Amino acid sequence: MTPSRLELFLGYVKIGLFGFGGVAAWARRVIVEERRWLTERDYAEVLGLGQVLPGPNVGNAAVMIGRRFHGLAGAVLATGGIYSAPLVILIALCLLYDRYGRLPEVKPVMAGIAAAAAGMVIGTACKMVGKLKLAPEAVALLLVAAFCAAWLRLSLPLIVLALAPLSIAASLWRAGLILRRATS
Repeated sequence: MTPSRLELFLGYVKIGLFGFGGVAAWARRVIVEERRWLTERDYAEVLGLGQVLPGPNVGNAAVMIGRRFHGLAGAVLATGGIYSAPLVILIALCLLYDRYGRLPEVKPVMAGIAAAAAGMVIGTACKMVGKLKLAPEAVALLLVAAFCAAWLRLSLPLIVLALAPLSIAASLWRAGLILRRATS
């Protein structure tokens, strides 16, 4: 379904407003489940490309999705929509934190917000993996990437540089574009 320019802008305002601090979960929900602008696979591909480009992955995805539907105007509308409400909220929160941030009661609140954000990221990832029905080699690469990030504390660019060629080779192999060894 192709959204109008207003629908595109308002959809991204909703994503930015409700997804403050955890936009990926809301973006997927609005784009795939509610509005049905993209399929689960299309969204995962756009988000994956957005992940390897510089900048925030959902912001990059907003540019690509907006452009897909309405060219440059759509890219500007989607990006403006996703960032407008959080910008206003962020300014207000900065002013509040500047005034009250040193109070001991604020530290537990910040820890709770951080835990909730981490839970949203993990929950969204699990939901997407479950619906994508990934090939076994893709699941293996996903687990290796998670291990490298969580336990080895390797940087994302290093993980991408190391695993991207393996992932591409596995996809080409699965598609039959890389010859499989003939079995006797």
